[in-house]
Amino acid sequence: MHEIAAPQPYVIALFLVWAALTKLLSRRAREQAGRTALARLTGPARAVPALMLVGLAELAVAAALLLPPARPVEGAAAVALSTGFLAYLGYAHRVAPTSTCGCLGGHGRPVDRRAFARAGLLLAASVAALWAGPRPLTPPLAALGAAEVVALLALSAELDRHWLVPLRRLLVRLRRPLAAPPPRDVPLETSLRLLYRSPAYCSAAAHLTSDVREVWDEDDVRFVVYAARDRTAVFGVPLGGTDPADVRVALVEGAPLAPPSASRT
Repeated sequence: MHEIAAPQPYVIALFLVWAALTKLLSRRAREQAGRTALARLTGPARAVPALMLVGLAELAVAAALLLPPARPVEGAAAVALSTGFLAYLGYAHRVAPTSTCGCLGGHGRPVDRRAFARAGLLLAASVAALWAGPRPLTPPLAALGAAEVVALLALSAELDRHWLVPLRRLLVRLRRPLAAPPPRDVPLETSLRLLYRSPAYCSAAAHLTSDVREVWDEDDVRFVVYAARDRTAVFGVPLGGTDPADVRVALVEGAPLAPPSASRT
């Protein structure tokens, strides 16, 4: 526990300094203070002073954690502050579920699971900080602290516009979910739905005496073969097409045609 506790004061202090500076210096945070759950708790007229008071408390706890010597009372102050965060989030979720918490600046997202997870992680780090002492930060402990910082940032909805939104846009550009699939990747069911709606199929349906016999793709056209009494009905469905009028049909004398073996699907 003592080893794990070593980086916790730095992790907590970094988060608290960020939160405090946002409350104290951000004009947007002050402008939106009246629309946060804090305004419901203290009243709209006292929302901005209360926001400033919370920021000063965060800054004071962060300074105590960073300045030597390391004492358990500093961890206890962090535990009290983190517990207050969790209690405030519970109040906001219950009393003002559509309001933002105003924890890290102005944004319009209500309190959600990510906010509770972030406050819970901060509380766990604060409890661990009770055992922190004057121990050097080894590379493994520094890596642990960095991982906790990354987790806190990932759980902060206020930063989504800086990393999550660009990441989602990149994935959309790479995956192109609305783009038409390549012709060879068009499912047979898609071609059959287009076929069944086509005038060509309606005109030949009375003559068909079997289900699909053969299917193959050639030159961006999917050929679908049916038996039609003493003849063979061959439909040409454009791969990737969307207009049923583009489907063509030919009635061929004799047995069903054999598709080219290299292009059979």
